[in-house]
Amino acid sequence: MGQTIIEKILSSHSGQEARAGDIVVAELDYVMGQDGTAPLAIRAFADLGGKDVFDRERVAFVIDHSAPSPNEGVSALHKLMREFSREKGFKLYDIGEGVCHQLLPESGEVGPGSLVIGADSHTCTYGALNAFSTGVGSTDLAGGLISGKMWFKVPGTIKFVCNGVLPPGVYSKDLILYLIGRVTADGATYMAVEFTGEAIGALSQEARFTISNMAIEMGAKAGLMEADDKTFAWLRRFTSRKFTPVTADPDAVYTRVLECDAAKLEPQVARPHRVDNVVPVSGAAGKPVQQAVIGTCTNGRLEDLRIAAGILGGRKIHRDVRLIVAPSSRRVFLDAMAEGIIQTLVEAGAVMVTPGCGPCVGTHNGVPSDGETVISTANRNFKGRMGNSNAEIYLASPATVAASAVTGKITDPREFI
Repeated sequence: MGQTIIEKILSSHSGQEARAGDIVVAELDYVMGQDGTAPLAIRAFADLGGKDVFDRERVAFVIDHSAPSPNEGVSALHKLMREFSREKGFKLYDIGEGVCHQLLPESGEVGPGSLVIGADSHTCTYGALNAFSTGVGSTDLAGGLISGKMWFKVPGTIKFVCNGVLPPGVYSKDLILYLIGRVTADGATYMAVEFTGEAIGALSQEARFTISNMAIEMGAKAGLMEADDKTFAWLRRFTSRKFTPVTADPDAVYTRVLECDAAKLEPQVARPHRVDNVVPVSGAAGKPVQQAVIGTCTNGRLEDLRIAAGILGGRKIHRDVRLIVAPSSRRVFLDAMAEGIIQTLVEAGAVMVTPGCGPCVGTHNGVPSDGETVISTANRNFKGRMGNSNAEIYLASPATVAASAVTGKITDPREFI
C-alpha cells in the first residue's frame, strides 16, 4: 500500500513508516515565530528550562504583524524578540523585511521534502514548495526551539484533482475560494490536502503559494503540491541547495478524492463573515465598497501587484474608495518599483504601506470604520478580523479587488481584461 506526500515526509523525518493515524516524533528542518506568537514562546522557552535553540541556522523570528509598532506595548514585545534572537544567535527579520510566509521561501531554507513548523496558522503556505509546513501554538514552538523535534498525529489526506486551465480573468485565488466553499471551513479539519491536476501545473509558482496558503481555511494541517520544473526554477532564484522532491505513490490511500473543472470557473468572492461563504462574483456584484486591500501572505507577491497594475494602469480609483497595498516583502517591493508597478498603483490612488501583513490582522494599518465594506485579497473575513467587528470584509483576487476599487463597488474583473 502506497503513501501520500505527508506520510512520506513524516516517515523520512521520524525514521519509521508513518501512516494516517499514527503518532510520530519527527526531526524539524526549520522553526519560525512571528511577533504575535514569539513573545509567548520566549516565555514558554524559559518555563521549559531552555538554554539554547537546537540549531541557530534553522530558526528565525519575523516582525511582520504589527510592523512598525503601533504602540508601546507592542514595542516592548518587539524588543523582547530582538534581544532573545541576538542572545541565542539566530536570524530575526525586522520591520519592513516582509511577511514571514514570503520571507521563509525567499530564504532558500525551505523546499521539497522539508518539515517546517511556524507559530502562525498560514505556515501551510510552503506546501506549494512540496514541503510539509504547518502552524503550531507558542508552547509547541518553544519545544521545537529547544529540541528540534515535534510530535505529530499523521493526517489523512484529501486529494483535489483540478482539471482544465483557468480562463482569462480567473486566478488561483478564485480556485481556492471555490474549493473552500465546496468543502466548507471545517471540511478538512486535521487533514492534509494535495492539490493536483492540469490547472495546478499551469499555475506559476507564485500563484500556487496562494492556494497552499489558504488550505488552513478549510481546516487542513497542510496544503501540499508536487514539485516540478517551475518549483525548482523558482528555488534557484534564492538558493543553490539541493532538495529531494516527494511524490505520492499511485496506490496511496486518500480519505477523499474530489475533482473540479477549473476551465468552467468564474471569479469568486467570499462574503462576510465566513471564508466558505463563497459565490461567483455575480452573486456579490454591485455592493458598494469603501476600502480595498491588495497584499498579505496570500496575494502580496510581485505577480499579484502586476495583475492589479494591469487593471489600474491609466485609471483612478473611485473617489469613495481607499486602496491600500502591502507588498509581501522588501524584495517584492523593490522588484515592483523597478518594473514600474508601484508608480502605476500610486498614480491610480493607492496608498503603499510597509512590506508585511498590513491591514489583515487589524492591529494598526487600515482599520475600517463602523458600517464600512472592505474587499481584500487576504485570507480571512471573520467578524472583527481587520480590527472592527462592525465592518464587513469580502475576499477576492487581486484583479477583482482592483476592478472594484475603480468602480467603487464589487465588480467582475473580466470587464477590464
